[in-house]
Amino acid sequence: MSIHIGAQPGEIAETVLLPGDPMRAKWAAETFLDRPACVNRVRGMLGYTGTWQGQRITIHGTGMGMPSLSIYVNELIRDYGVKTLIRIGSTGAMQREVALHDLVLAMTASTLSTPSSGIFRELNFAPCADWGLLEAAHRAAVSRGRPVHVGGIYSSDAFYDERPDLNEAMTRHGILAVEMETAELYTLAARHGARALSVLTVSDHLLTGAAMSSQERETGFAAMVEIALEAALS
Repeated sequence: MSIHIGAQPGEIAETVLLPGDPMRAKWAAETFLDRPACVNRVRGMLGYTGTWQGQRITIHGTGMGMPSLSIYVNELIRDYGVKTLIRIGSTGAMQREVALHDLVLAMTASTLSTPSSGIFRELNFAPCADWGLLEAAHRAAVSRGRPVHVGGIYSSDAFYDERPDLNEAMTRHGILAVEMETAELYTLAARHGARALSVLTVSDHLLTGAAMSSQERETGFAAMVEIALEAALS
């Protein structure tokens, strides 16, 4: 056990998928894993371990934002020996060619600050995805005919952002989409020698105001989970 994860030694797989919402972790585990078992309920942050195509997989929630994700990723790596971490979540498009339901594979993640910022002080560290995972996810998406975009994203430290000037600058510099966790995930993976990737589904659009319905989110997120699973075990 760790401070925030109640799983016993051996109950968490070396490969973990990381949705922000603990209920999405439950849905993904029950939908895609064989014989999923709940291995964590501490503070309502659900984690499940089962198998997919005969390989052990854990799906564990992280909560919203980089501070929350940092707690779980640190403990998963440090206390449970996790080697591969793939975030599966929603994102807001920042380019007109990126449409609702499209997949975004985050090659890099820009941010104003993360929980790890104090380590680097004046250095602007550039967190990036693991190439093997990125290439495998892209191949899986293309083979399924899924619209997919690869490039930089922006990890915001606030959901209710009131910086239209910053959003405009991100769009101008080719940032594909915005979410709230990936920059810290990639930084922690680099620090601990783990592999990491974010596979994201576009649920809303900052430029057009378009947004998925709740039903569209449930069905649209299925492809994202399948691609993440295939990339993790390729």
